[in-house]
Amino acid sequence: MLDDLKIFITAANKHSLTQAAKSLNMTIATVSRRISALEQALGCELLHRSTKGLKLTPIGEDYYQECAEFIDALDQRISNLDKTLHSLSGEVKILAPTNLGSGPLDAFWQHFASKHPNIQLNIELSNAIQDMHENRADLAIRSGPLPDSSLIQKRLGFIEPILVASPNTSFTLPNRVEDIIECPSIAANMFSDWRLIHQDGNICALQKNHQHLSNDMNVSLNLVKAGAGITLMPTSMVYEAIQAGELIQVLPEWRGQKREIHLVWPHRRSLSARAQLLRDELILFLHQQAWFEQAD
Repeated sequence: MLDDLKIFITAANKHSLTQAAKSLNMTIATVSRRISALEQALGCELLHRSTKGLKLTPIGEDYYQECAEFIDALDQRISNLDKTLHSLSGEVKILAPTNLGSGPLDAFWQHFASKHPNIQLNIELSNAIQDMHENRADLAIRSGPLPDSSLIQKRLGFIEPILVASPNTSFTLPNRVEDIIECPSIAANMFSDWRLIHQDGNICALQKNHQHLSNDMNVSLNLVKAGAGITLMPTSMVYEAIQAGELIQVLPEWRGQKREIHLVWPHRRSLSARAQLLRDELILFLHQQAWFEQAD
C-alpha cells in the first residue's frame, strides 16, 4: 500500500495522471489502476477525474494531509540509504578469527586501507563465533564447520594444519609419526587433538599430552620458535616463519584436517558497495596466498 500511497501523493501534487506517470516512470494506465486499487482498499474516492485534471475529494484531502509528509520523509530516507549503500566512503565492519585476522591478513588490511583511504575499517577479532546482527557487522570470516543459519555463506577454500618445529631444538625430531608421542609438544587449545592424515589417506589419531597449551596461537608459535617443542598449526600461521628459516616442517607427508574458510553476511541486508569491494579484494588476496587452497 505504501507504493500506492506514493502514486496517489504524486498524482495529487501533479494534478494530472499523465504528469504523475511521467514523474514515476510508469504508464498512465498503471497509475490509474494503482490509484483505483488504493481507493477500493480504503473504501472511498480520493480523486475526482475530469478533463480539467485531478482534484482531491474531501476525504482525499484528509488522506493527503495525513500521508504526504510521511511519504516524502520515507522517500528521503530511502534515497539517503541508497546513497550510503553505493558510497565508497564510510565504515565497513568485519568479524574475523584472531589467528587469521591478525598475522596472515595483516598485509591485506594494510593494502586495502592504503588503496581505499575513504573507507574506515572496523575489524573485530575473536575465535568465538560472534552474532553478526548483534555486532552490526557487514561481513564475517569463519573458520571450520558452520552451524545452520540464515546467513549467506560463501565457501572460499581451505587452510591445512602442518607439523612444525624450530631447526634449533634440543630434542630429536621424529622420523615416524609414532615418534611424535616422545617429543615435547605445544598446542593451541583449538588444535590440541592431533588427528593426522597421511598423503596416502591413512589416518593417525595421536593421544598426546602437550607440555604447553595456550588459547592464543601466537603464544604457541613463539614457544615453538624458541625450540620448546613441536606443534600442529595452520599453514597460514607458520608460512612466513618457514620461509624465513625460523621453523621447519616436520613429517611433511602428514597433515592435519583441512579447515574450511567461509565468508558470511546477513541474508536480509544489502551489502554496501564498500563491503562488496572488501569482499572481492579479500577473496582475490586469499587466492594469491601460498598457504591457502581454493575451493573447487
